Amino acid sequence: MPRILDSLPVLYRGLLPAFFEREIPTETKATCASCAMCETSCESVVAPVDGRSRLFRPDTKCCTFHPRLPNYLVGALLSDDDPSMAEGRRRVEAKLAARIGATPQWLKAPAKFDLLYTSSRRAFGRSATLRCPYYDVGPGSCTIWRYREAVCSTFFCKYVAGADGRKLWMSIKTFLSLVEIQLSRHALFRLHPEYIHHNRSRGEAESSPLTVDQLDEEAPPEAEYKAMWREWTGREAEYYRACFDEVRGLSAADLERFLGLDGTLEEAILDRLYGAAVSPELPEVLRFNPDATVQWLPDGSVALGAYSEYDAIGLPGEAYALLVEFTGNEPVSGVRRRLREQKQADLDEEVLLVLHRHRVLVSS
Repeated sequence: MPRILDSLPVLYRGLLPAFFEREIPTETKATCASCAMCETSCESVVAPVDGRSRLFRPDTKCCTFHPRLPNYLVGALLSDDDPSMAEGRRRVEAKLAARIGATPQWLKAPAKFDLLYTSSRRAFGRSATLRCPYYDVGPGSCTIWRYREAVCSTFFCKYVAGADGRKLWMSIKTFLSLVEIQLSRHALFRLHPEYIHHNRSRGEAESSPLTVDQLDEEAPPEAEYKAMWREWTGREAEYYRACFDEVRGLSAADLERFLGLDGTLEEAILDRLYGAAVSPELPEVLRFNPDATVQWLPDGSVALGAYSEYDAIGLPGEAYALLVEFTGNEPVSGVRRRLREQKQADLDEEVLLVLHRHRVLVSS
């Protein structure tokens, strides 16, 4: 099995704690090259229970999101002269030239994009307006994948460990986001401390009405931009490369110090969730989830979903009558014994474990 670290930018090798050296099953259900959420990749398309499609557009896939790249990852990309990264470098350089979303700490989404994203409903994977600027529609791939940020490194539409896998990867995202904040702040403090001294880092998180230049996606006023970048104005690419140099010279001990107690707490959460995702145990008592989505298919089988609208599980129709016998009033072993005695049928432990991981069956 691959290590967790293998899913992340190479820069983090030698920096992240030992937890990230652990092995984790490959997310084989999330087939990015032939998107598992696109109609063209599905063997059969099932009409949704509520009439609202969950499928993604093939010209966006799940890339309807604008990454927030920390300064050192932008610098790593700009420092990479590999021809395969040329298109990614070109797109990043174009964003820097436009001066939109470029700050000393992040290369981030325009304010209008953030407003549209947070205000949209059921648009993820389905809106060309929200398509990532680094997504290359032709081959259907990411032009900056080697230097992706926390969200892009940890999102999967489907998880082999179901709800337990999603919890683990979401917690990994939380940890990596903390890493991005602290490493980018370190580089920022080393190279451009005035930005922190003037409290601009905190101001980035504040929401306020959009200005005219933000609505029209134009560069901010010259005076405002120069006040932010100061002596680095016009040398933004050089600044980002310098941030990369600052971070790649750090050790694991340096990062541990930067993360402090927050890092310790988040790593403890990761350690607990890892066991459930990689070495699951079947609960002693289970009941059928009353909130599970149930859809009968033309061939008589049934599709069941619970933890995610993207990840249903299929079973033979006759299995559904067995599932409703799990009421949470007796141990799993007792239900199975009763099913064998009264109905000459059974659901073995492996099937029950999959159903539990998808939260079709939940612990009482």
